[in-house]
Amino acid sequence: MPWSYSTFCIIICQKDIFAKKIKMFRLLLLSTLSILLQCVSVIAQKDVTIRVIQTSDVHGALFPFDYINNKATDYGLAQVSTYIELVRGLSGHEVVLLDNGDILQGQPTVYYSNFVDTASQHIVSRVMNFMSYDAATVGNHDIEAGPMIYNELVHDFTFPWLSANIIDTRTQKPYFKPYTIINKNGIKIAVLGLTTPGIPKWLSPSLWPNMQFTDMVETAKQWIDSIKTHENPHLIIGLFHSGHDANYGGANPSALLNENASQLVAEQVPGFDVILIGHDHDRTIKKVVNILGDTILIADPGSRAQFVSDVTIDISVNADYKVISKNINGKLIPMSNLIPSPNYVSLFSDFTSEVEAFVDRKIGTFTQSITTRDAYFGPSPFVNLIHAVQLGISKCDISFAAPLFFDASIEQGDVFVRDMFKLYSYENLLYIMELKGSEIKDYLEYSYALWMNTMESANDNMILFRKDENSIPIVNRKGNALLKSNFYNFDSAAGIKYEVNLSRPIGERVSIESMEDCTPFDLDKMYKVAINSYRGNGGGGHLSVGVGLSPEEIQSRIVSISPKDMRYYLMNWIENSGKITPSNPNNWHINPEEWTKNAVVRDRELLFGKE
Repeated sequence: MPWSYSTFCIIICQKDIFAKKIKMFRLLLLSTLSILLQCVSVIAQKDVTIRVIQTSDVHGALFPFDYINNKATDYGLAQVSTYIELVRGLSGHEVVLLDNGDILQGQPTVYYSNFVDTASQHIVSRVMNFMSYDAATVGNHDIEAGPMIYNELVHDFTFPWLSANIIDTRTQKPYFKPYTIINKNGIKIAVLGLTTPGIPKWLSPSLWPNMQFTDMVETAKQWIDSIKTHENPHLIIGLFHSGHDANYGGANPSALLNENASQLVAEQVPGFDVILIGHDHDRTIKKVVNILGDTILIADPGSRAQFVSDVTIDISVNADYKVISKNINGKLIPMSNLIPSPNYVSLFSDFTSEVEAFVDRKIGTFTQSITTRDAYFGPSPFVNLIHAVQLGISKCDISFAAPLFFDASIEQGDVFVRDMFKLYSYENLLYIMELKGSEIKDYLEYSYALWMNTMESANDNMILFRKDENSIPIVNRKGNALLKSNFYNFDSAAGIKYEVNLSRPIGERVSIESMEDCTPFDLDKMYKVAINSYRGNGGGGHLSVGVGLSPEEIQSRIVSISPKDMRYYLMNWIENSGKITPSNPNNWHINPEEWTKNAVVRDRELLFGKE
């Protein structure tokens, strides 16, 4: 029997309802599958938090005591050890501990291991191994300790000491390990080390034999690609012993071998997640954008373990350990609120007793007090003592020297080994060089241009201060005016009599009258000059910019190099003399005297406050 129209409609309607049910079922199935897949994805996703703790420029501050000034401190690696214990004791994160170099110079603690007790294991390797550092980068002052020390530490450290841009000239490969891989809870972290390439300008070649220092940016480009290709890490950290200000000291950021190229690397070399820096002692925490538009965190904890960098990296990976997301933030943590680690202090108590005995040894007597404060305003007994020792042991015609501690005093009475670290802050060697009379004048012109202002009236500053747009001296947190240039570049001379006239333009201020014994000074004669190794290699620019010598010419002028550091000779000189009467020979003076007389009083108060 043929279907009626109504029957046909019923069949079509039922079919449509069935189709809709099928469609709804499919949608429900797809939705369920999607939810299941999301659940599987959530289960497969792994979230890891990495805490990266950085120290830098510790400069021998291993213990909660300043052995130079004989007083307790509220900073140092003993406090850092407490902080690390606390952070490692917390759950929910993995900890990576890194150091960024310049630990081998500064306090008598490291001097003692470097040069006095060289038979025992070095205190720095003992301390850093105890704290379980994961990696460290070599600093310029670590090279200054000499090959016997840094080669020993490479062997003794239980972690890698890094530097990709210090090249062994015998193999053309990095002298130190270029990078290391650290694994934390399945997360693969690459740490690349770089060192400021300015070392040849500061240190005697005898301290870095078989080494060559390459550009940081170019080296980073080379190694970042190699690390990505061969290691495929989840995170890449730059551990650079180099500052962030590529313009520092008038440097050209575009030129090769920039001393402070860390931010240049961050901006120009994509691939880094975090760049930890040091060398400049400038506490910094900031983010910069690289050439691909990625944001890079830069952190610098400053010096002497007064702060640490604490960088938190939250990273998520999938079941195949591919990175899903990263979130990176950092802060600088002061150590002043922490007590020194009792375990740390106890473990190294025998060593600290030895250092205390070393610095407490009397070496002589001063009949009057001396201070570096006098050295900024004319001839001073403080710097003259350095001149006297340099001339005495070298038998040179002329000596160049500067105050190497900004504000230090040695009191009248008994003098101890610790006082020598105030008198001479660095382990510089003593050079004998040959300079022509006209070059000596140019050298001094350059030094006083760094040091002293051009005066147009009695109301002007005598010292060259850092000033704002209104020509007002910029002050620090204590309210003291800041010098425009580094004080350790303020070289004066002994062995000659000369005048510095601040009313004259730069380059025409210095008039050399005669030798100190009143014999004539000859601009065309070649003189033997006593000078420290930092300056004698071109440090500060006196020989390169001031005199105009090329690096090759500077090296050709070196007649001899002392086998030991200047502090050693100063100690011996004072010990052999027994009693020292610090004297001021007044072999140079500043004019116009009617202007500078009152300027000295004003500027001294600006620098040091009311005394």
